[in-house]
Amino acid sequence: MQQRNPYRVIISGGGTGGHIYPAVAIANEIKARHADAEILFVGAKGRMEMQKVPAAGYKIEGLWISGIQRKLSLDNLAFPLKVIASYFKARKIVKTFKPDIAIGVGGYASWPLLQAANSAGVPTLIQEQNSYAGIANKALSKKVRAICVAYERMERFFPGDKIIYTGNPVRKDIVDYKQFGTGAHEFFGLKPGIPTVFVMGGSLGARTINISIERHLEELKQAGVQVLWQTGKFYYENLKQYNSDTIKVTDFIADMNKAYAMADVIVSRAGALSISELSIVGKPCILVPSPNVAEDHQTKNAKALSEKDAAWMVKDMNAPEQLVQKALELLKDTAAQEVLTKNIKVFARPNATEKIADKVIEIMNEVKK
Repeated sequence: MQQRNPYRVIISGGGTGGHIYPAVAIANEIKARHADAEILFVGAKGRMEMQKVPAAGYKIEGLWISGIQRKLSLDNLAFPLKVIASYFKARKIVKTFKPDIAIGVGGYASWPLLQAANSAGVPTLIQEQNSYAGIANKALSKKVRAICVAYERMERFFPGDKIIYTGNPVRKDIVDYKQFGTGAHEFFGLKPGIPTVFVMGGSLGARTINISIERHLEELKQAGVQVLWQTGKFYYENLKQYNSDTIKVTDFIADMNKAYAMADVIVSRAGALSISELSIVGKPCILVPSPNVAEDHQTKNAKALSEKDAAWMVKDMNAPEQLVQKALELLKDTAAQEVLTKNIKVFARPNATEKIADKVIEIMNEVKK
């Protein structure tokens, strides 16, 4: 039997947890199948992937790259220079590492790295998480081998013959979250048997959700409800003062499996990764889509669920007055909880990571023939 050289994989992207954790999930699945695989991440300097990826056990290289600011900024003047510098560094990384495949998961670093890989003749694959594709992925799609998507009708943006409907990759510990239920309340300093709301605003935080909770903390306390409140790093310093026996305030939660396991109701933004995880977890949830995203795709995500009675939706502009009231209403309505739980599970794609890894390995085997 011919000896196979270890697979060599570059995974590029980041900026938010919504990009980083799917990337880590893909890496973990490849390593689970092929422990000798060499995996290198490429991210943007100064972004959270530069800490989170090494914490997950992988090496990462940083590119001097960022997005275009919506407001007039000196950073925008440097953008063309950043793109050129990042592209040439990406070419050097590809030449040195010699990957069998380069995977882009979205985020600033994906474009220069995949362009460099394409130029070097390295096969590339895109994992598009959202229902609305960004400019970079649409441009890259012309040369990639495959495009793994989570939503239907993506032929609007990509060549149909390259699209594979996989769903979004979710870490195995999230898929198996029920295993982590024992002791989950105590882990966060809360008590089992008391109605518990898990509020998650994403790794960076959600301003409107935080305002909504802060304004109605007294109502939550009087209702005898516990809250695990993930504020995001930008808001934690101003909100940590509200930490108490029944309100647990934290900037970031590494053990999301435990948080999901102990929650009775979940309040969340409607990003692609959040939707994928919530569908697998199957807990009753209230979605507050962010209005500050391209093509308002979070509202589209939330409506896709709310129109199927798979989640409740509260508009961002209405959240400060309605969100806590809706959460308390849902906690009391067990019939509504059962309906939401049943219907959101229809959207679950627990095997997404495996399907993506299947395609990645298939492409690498073609290259190694």
